[in-house]
Amino acid sequence: MTAPRLTPDTVAALVGDAVLAPSMHNAQPWMFVFRQNVNVIELHGDPERAMTRTDPNHRALHLGCAAALHNLRVSAVRHGLRARVRLLPDASDPWLLSTAHLEAPTGSEDHELRSLYDALRRRHTSRFPFSDELVPEALMDGLKSAARLEGCRLTVPGDWHIETVLGLVRDAEHREEIDPLVRAESSAWTSAASAAAGTRRDGIPADAFGPRSSAGPSPVRDFGRAQPVADRGWAVFEKRPQLALLSTETDTRVDWLRAGQALERVLLQATADGLATSMTSQPLEWPELRWTARDPLAAMGHVQMVLRLGYGPPGPATPRRPVTEVLQFRA
Repeated sequence: MTAPRLTPDTVAALVGDAVLAPSMHNAQPWMFVFRQNVNVIELHGDPERAMTRTDPNHRALHLGCAAALHNLRVSAVRHGLRARVRLLPDASDPWLLSTAHLEAPTGSEDHELRSLYDALRRRHTSRFPFSDELVPEALMDGLKSAARLEGCRLTVPGDWHIETVLGLVRDAEHREEIDPLVRAESSAWTSAASAAAGTRRDGIPADAFGPRSSAGPSPVRDFGRAQPVADRGWAVFEKRPQLALLSTETDTRVDWLRAGQALERVLLQATADGLATSMTSQPLEWPELRWTARDPLAAMGHVQMVLRLGYGPPGPATPRRPVTEVLQFRA
């Protein structure tokens, strides 16, 4: 059954929810086009917002756009609609990443998505210390199930594997420090001003950097290396970060789009469960390090994201581009 014609306000509300998704350096590399005659929202990647040095094949761009697609699906259910999604629908247009045909509900839509709606605006990356309290196994099982629903796998690495991943993070940080192009890219997408004081509607503001680690390496990316802030403060991070690896069986563009949706579903479920979250992509930005991050015994061996989970303060909201800037209406 075809949904009634959607009003511009409803479409704007759907896209406004979609753009709350995380993206690399909060670049928000997406553009939405609503085809009014067919009730379809197209999701396009924006090459002008790509990271040419740290994401040359646009894997991270696909993840961020797919996270926005997942939010669009959540919002559609909340608005009494069903989003029928096609990934990479036009081989001749590589920047058209997906279409979402908005229809009347059929009873088969994923009602679990509706329960995630309230977490959309509460989900923020937290680069602050977490406590050493363990995440209950029941909650971890729920997060693993969320990843499976999107065709991906979430695994909790053992002690040796965690140390390996943390070592890769430190290796990646060293590579960033000696690569002027990476430093320039990070600097371009960060700001020494706070979100309230700044005028940018993208990037990472100073109040989202979190404190410096006063006891060894931090388990989160330190954006203060690119934009030093004098009054950031110091803190002791958790002794043993609780990490989870989001993986896919193969490593195609479709896999990236599935992984981005799985990533956002896991993050929203974690937020709904009262957990704080952050993401660590640094070792995945270097091909030779990314391969080492995998579990050699896992069938889904292509790691798409490293997640940090736990109990701690939520991160601050980061700026968002206005809907009028990322949404176009066409016949």
